Amino acid sequence: MKLIIHGGFFSESDQSHEVKVAKQNSLKEIASKSFEFLKNHSAEETVVYAVSLLEDDALFNAGTGSQIQSDGKIRMSASLMNGQNQKFSGVINIENVKNPIEVAQVLMKEDDRVLGGEGAKKYASENGFEDFSTEISQRRKEYEEKLKNGGKGTVGCVAIDQHGKLAAATSTGGKGFEIVGRISDSATVAGNFANQHCAVSCTGVGEDIVSNATAAKVVTRVTDGMSIKDAFDRTFLELKEIDGFAGAIAIDQNGNIFHQDSHPTMVFASYDGEQFEIFE
Repeated sequence: MKLIIHGGFFSESDQSHEVKVAKQNSLKEIASKSFEFLKNHSAEETVVYAVSLLEDDALFNAGTGSQIQSDGKIRMSASLMNGQNQKFSGVINIENVKNPIEVAQVLMKEDDRVLGGEGAKKYASENGFEDFSTEISQRRKEYEEKLKNGGKGTVGCVAIDQHGKLAAATSTGGKGFEIVGRISDSATVAGNFANQHCAVSCTGVGEDIVSNATAAKVVTRVTDGMSIKDAFDRTFLELKEIDGFAGAIAIDQNGNIFHQDSHPTMVFASYDGEQFEIFE
């Protein structure tokens, strides 16, 4: 049993030391809680649990604390993939729900498993998800400043459970001030992908991740026999060729944990029940 989580990117130029320490402490706590949860739950259930905790933490750009789009509204995306049965579910540009990843989880039982916009919100309401504003004052202030003067944030979790089953979950509040209707990578197989051999969750510039098909490439290469390190090296070399900005976390079927970013510094934490690894 192992897991790794990420919380987007950290930039020394626009974040204080206090925020950095806060993110380190939060990721460590969430990784620890999620590992305890993993002991008695499946990989799929655990990645949803971990991502929901990340969505509830305003330090990260997903759920509460999501970025505000160019028209002043918050629209979020999230997806879930079970590596064992190869089912993928997700919501795109959903508004006014507390935990988009939990809506994605409920969609796993449907034939139509990826919903967007008003349809996603309607489905959430019909399935007991109450209206909830995820806006915080800091995001509104940032939005107002962008209006006057003119983020790269996502959260995710990958886990392998006691039965060796893999799953990945990813959630985002967007990049901020984007064109209404813009689709991120988070609810696509470019940003969130898993099978029986490997599971990957990405963060960064969604357009770059989609252009590079980052998560799907890594998983496919591991499936075809590459080591997880070689799969990452090859995929991130191709990302570099398009000057792409991305980070990714992964676990393979043997329990090997791997992470890589194209620019400093992806915020992440991994835990195997004995040892933490946390971004510095």
